[in-house]
Amino acid sequence: RPPRSTQGVSSAASDVYKRQTGESATVNFEEHIEVIRHTINYVDGRLPVIAGTGANSTSEALDLTKEAKIIGANYALIVTPYYNKPSQKGLIEHYTKIADSVDIPQILYNVPSRTACDLLPDTAMILSNHKNIVGIKEAVNQTQRFKELVSISQSNETFKVYSGDDPTFLQFLKEGGHGVISVAANVIPKAISSICLAIREENIEDANEINKKYSELYDLLFIESNPIPVKWILYK
Repeated sequence: RPPRSTQGVSSAASDVYKRQTGESATVNFEEHIEVIRHTINYVDGRLPVIAGTGANSTSEALDLTKEAKIIGANYALIVTPYYNKPSQKGLIEHYTKIADSVDIPQILYNVPSRTACDLLPDTAMILSNHKNIVGIKEAVNQTQRFKELVSISQSNETFKVYSGDDPTFLQFLKEGGHGVISVAANVIPKAISSICLAIREENIEDANEINKKYSELYDLLFIESNPIPVKWILYK
């Protein structure tokens, strides 16, 4: 299985497309770190590795992020604390504590459908000013949300915005997003990479054509809770 902490940047579309999906919430600390270590060893410097190090406990997220840096991860992807439902002030304190404590580039991860916690654009803007917070993975499908996040990145070029929603990621890229952290990319990596490259080269027609072929797949990958469908497809 490809857990969330095995993310890597595509060699075909560096800094644009990444594969993501997994069960990090169900493994213990040692298993989580071992997955990251195994990935780093397997990649062997060929690609940057983004380690998923989020947790609903600030101290656990901090420890995971520290350990990921020690064993050689290039970035950390840190999901909002699930279950706790922190306020926006609480989110700022949570992420700032980790960013202050670990000198590794960190990507915020907002997926309220799974965490019951929504990191709002205004909060992301505040956090984007921290030197160690370099981007956000946004899984809320709202055009206005896309535009607000892209506006933040335009005023702060070190802060990148990535889609976390396969069915709408192409529209996100058209709005100015920098890439996608994708479930479908585990199944069709070349196609997702090609879409990102086409957008980067401003070839919208090719991007639309490729994306259209896989619209049904995007839906099927979420017909049950992720990662059940993608694991079944990879098994087959």
